[in-house]
Amino acid sequence: MSYGDAMTARTRSEQRRAEIVRAALEVIAERGYRGASLAAVAERVGLTQQGLLHHFPTKEALLVAVLQDRDRWDAMPAGRLRLDLLASLVEYNAMRPAIVQTFSALLGESVTEGHPARAYFTERYAGVRAGMAEVLRNEYGDRLPSGLTPERAAPLVVAILDGLQYQWLLDPESVDMASAFRDFLTLLGESDG
Repeated sequence: MSYGDAMTARTRSEQRRAEIVRAALEVIAERGYRGASLAAVAERVGLTQQGLLHHFPTKEALLVAVLQDRDRWDAMPAGRLRLDLLASLVEYNAMRPAIVQTFSALLGESVTEGHPARAYFTERYAGVRAGMAEVLRNEYGDRLPSGLTPERAAPLVVAILDGLQYQWLLDPESVDMASAFRDFLTLLGESDG
C-alpha cells in the first residue's frame, strides 16, 4: 500500500468515526445512554454492529468519544475565556439542542454508581470549576463585588449554566437561556451595598 493509499484509508476511517460519533450523539439524545444500543447507532450509519465495533470496540469507548468531541466543540484557548464569551457560548448552545440534550441526559445518568461516564464528568467538573475560578479572578480579582472568592463563586456559575440548560430543554418557549445568563451576570457584578 502506498503512502497516498494509506492516507486516504486513514482519512476515510476518521470520517467514518466522526459519522459514528454524530449518530451516537443523536441516539443518546433520543434514548439516553442506557437506552442507546450499538445496534441502533450502527443502523443509523449503515453499518453492521460488527462494523461499528471495528471503530469503537465497546459502548463505553463510543460514549467517551462523544463526550470528548462535545468538549472539543466548546473548547476555548486557555486564558481566553471571559464572562462575556460565556454568554455567547450559551447563545451557541441554544442553536444546538441535540448536543445540549445529549450532554444533559448523560450528566443526569452519570450520577448513578457504576455509570461509565461518572469519572469523566467528575474530572470534567473539577476542571470546569477551576477554569471558571480563573475567569472570575481575571474579571474581578481576588473578591467578587459580593465578597465571595472566585473559588466559592465558580460552582455557582457552573450550576447556573447547567441549570438553565435543563430548564430550557424542558420548556424552550419560556426559558431564554442567553437572556437569563446575561441577567445572572448583571447580578454577579452588582455589589451588596
